[in-house]
Amino acid sequence: MTVTFQLPETKSPNQGGFMGLLDNLLTKTLDEEKAPIGAKGKTGQAGTSKKIARELATKIAEIERREGALEEKEKQVEGRKQELEKELGEIDGIKKREIAKLEKVAQLTRNEAKVLLLEATEKHLAEEMARKIKEAEEEVVETVEEKAKELLVEAMQHGATDYVAEYTVSSVQLPNEELKGRVIGREGRNIRAFEQATGVEIELGDANDILLSSFDPIRREVAKRALQKLVRDRRIQPARIKEVVEQTQKEVEKITFEEGKKLCHSLQVFRLHPDLIKLLGRFKFRFSYGQNMVAHTLEETKIGVQIAQEVGADVNVVRLGCLLHDVGKIVTDEEGTHVQLGVDLVKKYQLPKEVVACIAEHHEDKPFSSAESRIIWIADAISSSRPGARYEAHGEYVKRMEEIEEIANKFKEVKEAFAYQAGRDVRVMVKPEEVSDDELVVLANKIAQELSEKVTYAGQIKVTCIRETSASETTKAK
Repeated sequence: MTVTFQLPETKSPNQGGFMGLLDNLLTKTLDEEKAPIGAKGKTGQAGTSKKIARELATKIAEIERREGALEEKEKQVEGRKQELEKELGEIDGIKKREIAKLEKVAQLTRNEAKVLLLEATEKHLAEEMARKIKEAEEEVVETVEEKAKELLVEAMQHGATDYVAEYTVSSVQLPNEELKGRVIGREGRNIRAFEQATGVEIELGDANDILLSSFDPIRREVAKRALQKLVRDRRIQPARIKEVVEQTQKEVEKITFEEGKKLCHSLQVFRLHPDLIKLLGRFKFRFSYGQNMVAHTLEETKIGVQIAQEVGADVNVVRLGCLLHDVGKIVTDEEGTHVQLGVDLVKKYQLPKEVVACIAEHHEDKPFSSAESRIIWIADAISSSRPGARYEAHGEYVKRMEEIEEIANKFKEVKEAFAYQAGRDVRVMVKPEEVSDDELVVLANKIAQELSEKVTYAGQIKVTCIRETSASETTKAK
């Protein structure tokens, strides 16, 4: 007879299928114990089953005990959590009450206090930042001043030129004493003819050289070239002197073009318009406050280019701007300042607008529009204002000489007049067909009277009027 015991289902969430298996094992064990002896089978198998059942029961009891302990622990944690939440609520309430008390005492809301605190912090930070900025600025100023001094000194060293301007005297070297005698001529007739043709005074040097003296640089350059031609030709006599001087005077434009080309090439400027080159050639014969314009232009351009290279400016714009900044000074057929005349001239030849701006701004007539304009202004100031650059006494001397010649040339009978020896000697060439020998003395007296009334001078002025006639005839061809 078989008796089966079915355990009630008391599954916990943690047991599941394991408890079902356990019930099956217990039921099987009870069946084996209550079965007849003949039906039980082997005794060893029955003992093993009983042992397993006891072990399982022990395990189940342990699991249940631990499960109970965990549940108790969870209850304690939950209780502690509630206590903490209650304490946090109390703390929050205390914080709100304290904030309310502070607001009441300070008469400020929380937001207002926050604003005040931020303002105080910003003020402190601003003071600190201002101090740091000031220190940085002072350091930068000290550094910049040192760097600027170094840059300018180096630029001025690069600006040194070997160009020597001839202010009132040019010299011509002769190969030997024999040629010197030919230049003088019999009783000095060749010198007189040369002075009369050129308007330049000749002085004989100690060595084999001849000094040509005149306040007019173009007149002096013509005389120098004419004398060099005569020395090479070796035919030196009054008629030949007059012929060579006239030829050389016709070559003045060629001379100015050569000088302009030489100036441009020395500054590495190429492909300028020929008319501009010709105008730049006049720089050789032009002085500004006693400073030769070729010397000034060479010096300023070298300084400007060096500064431009150091600071990273456009070197080509600076080079052209320095070369052309005073070009308006040699424009004599129009009215206006040399700045405006220069601007109009370079616009005519369609130079870049940056170069035009540099010329327009180099005397601060307009605000600087670029770093290149500032550099040209600085280079111009350095070249013009350095000690020994300008010699105003030379300008006054030239002005007085020009005034003397202008007064003599006002008389209609005068062909041309030349001032010598710082204005103390005036030689007047008259038109022979308009003045007789008797009237020559009267004309000299009139010129002397005019000079004494209008010119300031020291000592005396000697006026010499020269009436020269010549006749020539050509034989028939044979």
